Amino acid sequence: MLVYAIKRILLSIPILIGVAFIIFFIMDLTPGDPATLLLGPEANSEAIAQLNHELGYDRPFIERFFHYIYDFIFKFDMGKSYRSSSMVSVEVSRKIPYTTILAVTSMILSSCIGIPLGVLSAVKQYSLLDTIPTPIALFFAAVPSFWLGMMLMYIFSLKLGWFPSSGISTLKHYVLPMIAVGLPMAAQQLRFTRSSMLETIRQDYIRTARAKGAAERTVIWKHALKNALLPVITISGISFGSLLGGAVVTETLFGIPGIGTLVVTAVRMKDVPMVMGASIFMAAIYVVVMLIIDLVYGFIDPRIKAKYQR
Repeated sequence: MLVYAIKRILLSIPILIGVAFIIFFIMDLTPGDPATLLLGPEANSEAIAQLNHELGYDRPFIERFFHYIYDFIFKFDMGKSYRSSSMVSVEVSRKIPYTTILAVTSMILSSCIGIPLGVLSAVKQYSLLDTIPTPIALFFAAVPSFWLGMMLMYIFSLKLGWFPSSGISTLKHYVLPMIAVGLPMAAQQLRFTRSSMLETIRQDYIRTARAKGAAERTVIWKHALKNALLPVITISGISFGSLLGGAVVTETLFGIPGIGTLVVTAVRMKDVPMVMGASIFMAAIYVVVMLIIDLVYGFIDPRIKAKYQR
């Protein structure tokens, strides 16, 4: 497994460079220039040209891109923000804790709700324990997160006054955004867990375990669930990577100064170094999460573990 992990890490380097090139190219295609956005349309052309020169934005696209990649790879330098003149790495590191708290709490909430209900729904197929959670899960999976967030703010903040509507002063501020993000994720996990469990409990080895007299609880939670969790882990890992990359809508709605809010602000100001730094961070998070998922597969499924050890 160690060799496999090293190969995946080395393979991620050209992937991250490719992502950087795409983001850099898209930012170059967007209209306007950073100097005009920073100084305003009323600024004279000489001041705009001078600021663009100081920012290095007047150089050719290829030269700017390779200069950025060289500094990033060999100097571990993400550059300075056009807007605040602060180091991009410092700005990103300041935003990570807020996004991480939201991502972790939302994942815990969704896993505690979605996986047990998915197992129960599969085991009790066509009963009330199946017919009631399934349409509710479909509803929350289809509801946009911004609408759910606004409804939560209206009911629990404006009407009942139980939770604050925005800010990050206390952990209480994270309750509503955690629910707004966690419930749709729980709905996805419920659906994936249910379908995977229904397929697993019909396998021959499950029938064999029951025929040998194993307790139903042991058959479901020890034998069936272990193999049924593989697709659930995949969708959970992808969702978790997305959240760590920045829940843009949720963070903007609830006023959380996380990675998502940082990227939105940087795109509006055409702050290329900030967009690049945050985008590479998000891409790296995806690579790491998918690597962890593959390694977890090896520990859960003995067949995959044996394949890694060849």
